Amino acid sequence: MSDWDSVTVIRKRNADRTKVTRSESDVNAARRAGAAISTEKKTMTNAGHANRDHQRIAKLDRDNDVAPPAKVDVSVGRAIQKARMEKSITQKDLAQKINEKPQVVNEYESGKAIPNQQVLGKLERALGVKLRGKNIGEPLTFGKKK
Repeated sequence: MSDWDSVTVIRKRNADRTKVTRSESDVNAARRAGAAISTEKKTMTNAGHANRDHQRIAKLDRDNDVAPPAKVDVSVGRAIQKARMEKSITQKDLAQKINEKPQVVNEYESGKAIPNQQVLGKLERALGVKLRGKNIGEPLTFGKKK
């Protein structure tokens, strides 16, 4: 009887003396003594108040909607596809070259992937094309420009 929603009333032989208890040991002791035991469920007395709380919580949930994360731009996908075709390698070969799954390369090419800088860096190095910042699709140059 460790239910928080129930109240146990233990009555001894004389009805004027009543005890309210929540512990199982007291209930068992009363049963052994032969006392009359009744268990009643608690009911919510202020039901209208609880509904208002739920309405407030629901409103907060609606207000705090988190925007979905940004996806890779379509121009990045086109640049990956163009560079891959120029090198005449498949998505599977490119994925193997950068130690990622073929599905990852497919998502980046179709513009459905959430941008990951590490993956974009691997793709840039493998394809030799800029995929981040300005000048997306231009050949990747290492070192200082002269």
